[in-house]
Amino acid sequence: MVDESLLMQRMSGRKLSGLIAATYTPMKACGDLNLDVVPAMVEKLLRDGVSGLYVCGSTGEGMSLTTRERQLVASAFVDATDGRVPVIVQVGHNSLREAQELAKHAQQIGASAISATCPSYFKVASVQSLTLCMQELAAAAPETPFYYYHIPVLTGSSIDMVEFLTQADEAIPTLVGLKYTDTKLFEFQRCLELSNRKFDVVWGCDEMLLGATATGARAAIGSTYNLAAKIYRQMTLALASGQLETARQWQSKSIEMICTIGHYPFHPAMKAILAMQGLDVGPCRLPLESLSQSQVESLRESLDAIGFFEWSGDTSKPIDA
Repeated sequence: MVDESLLMQRMSGRKLSGLIAATYTPMKACGDLNLDVVPAMVEKLLRDGVSGLYVCGSTGEGMSLTTRERQLVASAFVDATDGRVPVIVQVGHNSLREAQELAKHAQQIGASAISATCPSYFKVASVQSLTLCMQELAAAAPETPFYYYHIPVLTGSSIDMVEFLTQADEAIPTLVGLKYTDTKLFEFQRCLELSNRKFDVVWGCDEMLLGATATGARAAIGSTYNLAAKIYRQMTLALASGQLETARQWQSKSIEMICTIGHYPFHPAMKAILAMQGLDVGPCRLPLESLSQSQVESLRESLDAIGFFEWSGDTSKPIDA
């Protein structure tokens, strides 16, 4: 049995910070994994200034991969990162037994933390049920910090996160916080301030990062940090230096980018944009359908029209008001 005092010492002072990219899973045209691309993905993200990686989440199509594939993907990112930034592995599964295997593996390969959605086919309807599910899952990795992944739009579980943190605090010794992917800034703030700011609550909606940062967010996990981390870094730097209007302009660019991408199937479009930036991570796996060639061309034209390829690259240039 792990000494709880040693465990708490290990997890203390380890709150996440900055931009954490929810990584895409590279695939071949046939839908098989293409893990040879992972080192190049990691190097690009580190050059862009991300401070962590979140692997096999919604962005990484974790729910569309087999357990063995998820283990291979997690190992590839941990190996390529080589301890330079934290790697959080998402281990949620409709089968808690499979989730436990993923959690065990993440601990074995040296992941910085694990995170998990709740089972979503049979809906989790109460704080007690959610706590029991996450307790069982997290117990499989007793030496690894655990973040619950709150994303009600996909799980169908809209349980109050303040109540969950309060109840789960004693039940799950490794619980350190949340990946909060919802738009309720008031609930996010309550979670941040709970128990004298005990929990590490990480923001998960890229298009609302400015508001979350003003509310107190220290870290954020998102999809669009894969291709536009520089935009968000400039936004947070402007806010930190008191240049609120400049920060608003950078967030506005982010919103414009996300709305443009949103005219297409989102994750397939994101993978297409990464290819435009010189990083071919392949298609998505069904049920996510890839873009047609005409859609790719239309997407490129739409992004070019809003200036995306200019302001997502060299952010030393001022924004036109």
